[in-house]
Amino acid sequence: TALFCSRPVTTLFRRLFSRVVCYSNMGKRSRQRQKNQNAGRDNRDTGWGAGYADIIKENKLFENYYKELGLVPEGEFEQFMEAMREPLPATIRITGYKSHAKEILHCLKEKYFKDIQELEIDGQKIEAPQPLSWYPDEQAWHTNMSRKIIRKSPLLEKFHQFLVSETESGNISRQEAVSMIPPLLLKIEPHHKILDMCAAPGSKTAQLIEMLHADMDVPFPEGFVIANDVDNKRCYLLVHQAKRLNSPCIMVVNHDASCIPTLEINSNGKKDVLFYDRILCDVPCSGDGTMRKNIDVWKKWTTSNRMQSLQLRIAVRGVEQLAVGGRMVYSTCSLNPIEDEAVIAALLEKSEGALELADCSADLPGLKWMPGVTSWKLMTKEGQWYTDWSEVPSSRHTQIRPTMFPQKDSEKLASFHLERCMRILPHHQNTGGFFVAVLVKKAPMPWNKRYPKVLHLKHSHTISKEAPSPGDTPHLPPEGSTEKVERNSQEGKVDKEADETPEGASVGQDAGAKPEGMCGPPPSKKMRLFGYKEDPFVFLSDDDPVFTTIQSFYDLSPDFPKLNVLTRTHEGKKRNLYMVSKELRNVLLNNSERMKVINTGVKVWSRNSEGEEFGCAFRLAQEGIYTLQPYIRSRIIRVSVEDIKVLLTQENPYLSKLEDEAHAQAQKIGTVKYRYALQLNPGEPQCPIQLCGWRGKTSIRAFVPRNERFHYLRMLGVEVFRDKQGLGQKRSDGEKDGKEEAEDAFPAGCRTQGAEAGA
Repeated sequence: TALFCSRPVTTLFRRLFSRVVCYSNMGKRSRQRQKNQNAGRDNRDTGWGAGYADIIKENKLFENYYKELGLVPEGEFEQFMEAMREPLPATIRITGYKSHAKEILHCLKEKYFKDIQELEIDGQKIEAPQPLSWYPDEQAWHTNMSRKIIRKSPLLEKFHQFLVSETESGNISRQEAVSMIPPLLLKIEPHHKILDMCAAPGSKTAQLIEMLHADMDVPFPEGFVIANDVDNKRCYLLVHQAKRLNSPCIMVVNHDASCIPTLEINSNGKKDVLFYDRILCDVPCSGDGTMRKNIDVWKKWTTSNRMQSLQLRIAVRGVEQLAVGGRMVYSTCSLNPIEDEAVIAALLEKSEGALELADCSADLPGLKWMPGVTSWKLMTKEGQWYTDWSEVPSSRHTQIRPTMFPQKDSEKLASFHLERCMRILPHHQNTGGFFVAVLVKKAPMPWNKRYPKVLHLKHSHTISKEAPSPGDTPHLPPEGSTEKVERNSQEGKVDKEADETPEGASVGQDAGAKPEGMCGPPPSKKMRLFGYKEDPFVFLSDDDPVFTTIQSFYDLSPDFPKLNVLTRTHEGKKRNLYMVSKELRNVLLNNSERMKVINTGVKVWSRNSEGEEFGCAFRLAQEGIYTLQPYIRSRIIRVSVEDIKVLLTQENPYLSKLEDEAHAQAQKIGTVKYRYALQLNPGEPQCPIQLCGWRGKTSIRAFVPRNERFHYLRMLGVEVFRDKQGLGQKRSDGEKDGKEEAEDAFPAGCRTQGAEAGA
């Protein structure tokens, strides 16, 4: 060492030793931190909303604050606090499209809810689940059963397995009751273009998708949902939630909602700014309305009011991108007026009449809510109160802003109609705390009209005159009462830089060299500082040889939208083919360098090398079967209920297991890929069942994921319960003994194929 360095050896060893000690201590701290986290997890109660047994549900600052504000009706404050200390009821929502949702509801009522009637466990009487009175068509239910009781009680084991299985299949969503309100107030129609600004984890996004597909017979609604979240990791959770609904009309993007980019679309050969018909603005908040399920809020709650500035910026960005005549729902899980009415009031004041609060009092009959307040005070975490901005010392001007205080002009305050805001209190209907306000856009935002040329879109073009508001190029105005052109210019610079170096693109990438029909950054999944790069989205050309064989093999109808088919690679063999709606294709092709797309589309075909010898290397994917089924005119076998039971309970049943009619059809079709369609008969499920699979020389197979198999079997009246009774039938011809568990009735090979179809 002394030969190759000028520093003494002792110095080098001293530094080396100090680093080793440092790394050792870091490891100890990491292990201790993990140990502490695990200890907290072990001590946690597993009830709905219960947890961290060492946290006492007391916060005097919280009580004093809300007592002083007077948000709770007189004489009800103790009831309010008692409700906040009680665990939140378990609530579920039946998801999926209408015909399937009705079948699931029938299954719940007839098979599971009846067993829970007057049930008593550990001395606690279990109330039968009840529908939420304000949710349409009995599609949402609540019960006082805790997770602990549901999981541990043998009497409820079937119900628990049903919930888990159907949730994984996307047919049931365990969602808090109040979180179901915002999508309902948006009044979604199938043609609406929707933006969900802060979408993760995705329960509300799922509602939006379901509403787009109100008519199950329309595979490609005109509308779409763009679901955004700032957290890259949470975006993948969002993808998982959205994928369960198998919709070609959903796109997940990763941006800061307060500066989400302006998108373009091609309209009649011209570039137009994309304005959304509906926007869901469920902003980050302090979350004091979630104390019933997030117990640590009791300990952490304070009146820092630090979220309001971000909430206002996100809301402003939302209304900028809203089409004239469109609706935006602003919601929080906070009861604090600083995060609720103060944001709405500031937004209305900035809009100068362009926005209006909608009266939603008749929209959800049965829902109990309190009207918004018009006056409030601000309290610091030290307990000091301020009623007006003029009282705030200059030393606090960075933490307390003028927008946090109520409007003093009585005439202007009356024009805001803040009483139209909706605050849901926990003790009124045994829910969490929530705040909702619905805004309708009457005209372009005033700052866009004032400075229409401050921001420029990257491409030089003329905005079409048919656009809802040509000058409404989104821009975030300053928080204070005065607007400055300098601020606008600075934000224009930021947007311009974002356009020049798109997030997710590799450094040195030549945007001009991008192949035609390809969207997004290169396919390599090299690690970035903030997550992984995404594969590109490449649309198939009209004469792509891959699609030519598919079209003839499945005899696709002439109106099949083949230009909407895409892959995630532009090099090598295409492994999977996906489909998006025409409108999302338009968005993708015109904004590949402007937005970071995490995922979009639904998988419709998967490569199967065994099929090449029969003329097509792609088999149908179960996820996209309901999207494709209106266009496929061959390779169809119509099967009975008994045939479906055979296909779903056995891995590779012999063709002879099918009934005569289906057997004859399979023999005529030959060794090809196919799908099954159910012929409806009285007493059978009143919805179509589409399955896809593979027909071999002597046997057949259904490519259906395990939980979807359970779902369809339940709809057909087959008891599916993972105990030693299995499916209640013995299996012959070399199959497994029927006494084994139901989940083992689908051997590893079948589960692998099913998982591939469901990925």
